[in-house]
Amino acid sequence: MRHVGFASFGLAVALAATASNAFILTGKVSNSKGKALEGVSVSLPSLSLSTETDGVGKFTLRDTPIQGIAPSVNPGFVHVSDGVLSFSQWGSVAVHIQIVDAVGVQVMNETLQGSGSVDLRGYVKSEGTYFARIKMGSAIQNIKFTAHGSYGSSFGNPQVKALKKEGEATLLQVAAEGYDTLNVELANLDTNVALTLEKTAGTEETFEFGWAKGNAPVPTRGCGKAAPGNIPKSGSWDFQWSKGKRTVRIDIPDNYDNSKPYRLVFGMHCMGGWAGGVQQEGYYGMKPLDTEKTTIFIAPEGNGNQAPWGQDDYTLFDELLDFMQSNYCIDSSRVFSSGFSYGSMFTNGLSRNRQHLLRGVAVYETAEINIWVPEHSGKSIAWMGVLGLQDDLCYPDLGRAARNTALKHNGPNFTDASGEQAEEYKGSGPHLCYDYKTVDERFPVKWCTQNGGHIWDHKDPGSNTSWVPKATWDFFTQF
Repeated sequence: MRHVGFASFGLAVALAATASNAFILTGKVSNSKGKALEGVSVSLPSLSLSTETDGVGKFTLRDTPIQGIAPSVNPGFVHVSDGVLSFSQWGSVAVHIQIVDAVGVQVMNETLQGSGSVDLRGYVKSEGTYFARIKMGSAIQNIKFTAHGSYGSSFGNPQVKALKKEGEATLLQVAAEGYDTLNVELANLDTNVALTLEKTAGTEETFEFGWAKGNAPVPTRGCGKAAPGNIPKSGSWDFQWSKGKRTVRIDIPDNYDNSKPYRLVFGMHCMGGWAGGVQQEGYYGMKPLDTEKTTIFIAPEGNGNQAPWGQDDYTLFDELLDFMQSNYCIDSSRVFSSGFSYGSMFTNGLSRNRQHLLRGVAVYETAEINIWVPEHSGKSIAWMGVLGLQDDLCYPDLGRAARNTALKHNGPNFTDASGEQAEEYKGSGPHLCYDYKTVDERFPVKWCTQNGGHIWDHKDPGSNTSWVPKATWDFFTQF
């Protein structure tokens, strides 16, 4: 027997208000690299609904009917529960209900009015899968349900669907500063979406730590100030620091402009060496390559002991860097350090917990022994190593261990990338440089090997010029 019931307009409102939300639109917003974006504006302008994404990039938009007030969209609702198909609407248009079984045989085709319910047990005589099509005026909804047990609809909980006008789409707008606004047409608002925002052309991406590749210069407080009168553009001066004086070698572009931020490169000398030697060699050969005069080079003198760099020299570095940034126009996002042998060990030590000060380092014939080094901060840094495979002072395995320390923190989000095996020089031909593939692109790791001993200026067979300066300069200037 067929059972059809009708509800008055007021009762339909009450049923709809208590049964379920009109729709629940959920989703997640990420950038093109898959990073969840917080605080993104997500709105349905035509419905005057808006929200923002949370800390994991997720959002929820819902249209909840209030008793006595029609929802902003959706002419009504339909659901199946315990064998009864119920329908409610905010008007009194015709309701056309069709039900077919899994093979397309029609078991119901009726037109009703207003709001009400239909006991499906009067039409569905056997177990199986059925499809109901409910049309309310120009709105339409298809429901799939099973005829056994509770006759529950198969589209999930709560078992209510909001009707939308046939062929209608609603515009979802997603906007965030620095990103192109995304407009998406949604034919169904009762759904979950995954959305991707693209950076606006010319907009720089920001990170909780570190800088984007090719970031705009970050000028220091020394910009706009006259350079100290006692410091030559090329020469040396005695730097007064908290533990005394140290001679410091410096080379500043002859056309220095205190309104233009400059790259700053440190050169750390080896055991038995001196800052003047680093200066004479062009700061490991890089200064002659600075043809556009974009860089200030600096080489502090070691402590004068057989081991020229110790724990106090980390304080020297901090105070010297602060002096340079206070008195010269430095790009604080492009400070680098390089060094050979004991100078490379000191530079490597700086790379362990000065990642917030140094963009990258280059170390030639390095190790992590015979020198005080700080605990690693767990942050990433751009790292380049040069190794002669016949080095009998800083043995190759010591250099590889220093490299692996950096790799343990240079994967995406400071994860371990040391499992990747670098290709090394095979014993013939030119040197081989290997660029790690599994590290964060903002913190590259380059590993260069060749036959040779404990020297920094390795040369390829048949060449009178070292390849090391250009490889290092290219590594530093990629940022």
